[in-house]
Amino acid sequence: MSVASRLCAAARTLAREVGALRFGAPVSCVYNPLDYAWAGHAAYLKKYADSTKRVIYLGMNPGPFGMAQTGVPFGEIAAVRDWLGIEVEVGRPKPEHARRPVDGFACTRSEVSGKRLWGAVAARYGRPERFFASALVLNYCPLMFMEASGRNRTPDKLPAAERIPLFDACDRHLRRAAAILEPRWVVGVGEFAAARAREAGLSADVQIGRILHPSPANPGANRDWEGIVERELRALGLCPDAACQPG
Repeated sequence: MSVASRLCAAARTLAREVGALRFGAPVSCVYNPLDYAWAGHAAYLKKYADSTKRVIYLGMNPGPFGMAQTGVPFGEIAAVRDWLGIEVEVGRPKPEHARRPVDGFACTRSEVSGKRLWGAVAARYGRPERFFASALVLNYCPLMFMEASGRNRTPDKLPAAERIPLFDACDRHLRRAAAILEPRWVVGVGEFAAARAREAGLSADVQIGRILHPSPANPGANRDWEGIVERELRALGLCPDAACQPG
């Protein structure tokens, strides 16, 4: 099997495992884009993940106007359609929260985190192929959790009885993905993802790093996020390198 096919199979396994879990109040609705938006995720893996990678950039979980709409990690609509060159039909989750509709590529809202992340990558690398020659962006957890109000609830805020089996499944997937992609680095986009990478039981050959999360809810990210992350990557020894040059 190709690298992309193996990753698709691993993602399918993850989707089934987390889809069997149940979550109680205050969570009232759970979206699994590896289910209803599988076409987008599969297109992303098949187009950009068919080789081993030097670096996996690891996010936390889907955002309401990003991966929840497109199936692509940090999948802000314009970035996925116009830069990554992916536009597919996306289904709808069941149940669907009235305040968090899934309109797929017809969604008119922009995911700020995804716009910042993919915008920075596009500015530095120019063409997607230059970035994906040595790197891939994945999410640790594929589920998005919503309270009755529609408010997002992050995985780290779940009670232990729900969090532990969820993290066990996500850890297994991360180990599978790392075994397939053979990265030298897993870089958490935010401290949560970096901490989970450290706890996941990856090979001792894999180094773990962290960069600032681009969410506007993170005050530091609203002041030159791109410049901060470039300095963080330089400190890790990941930038600049030959593939880091724009064009």
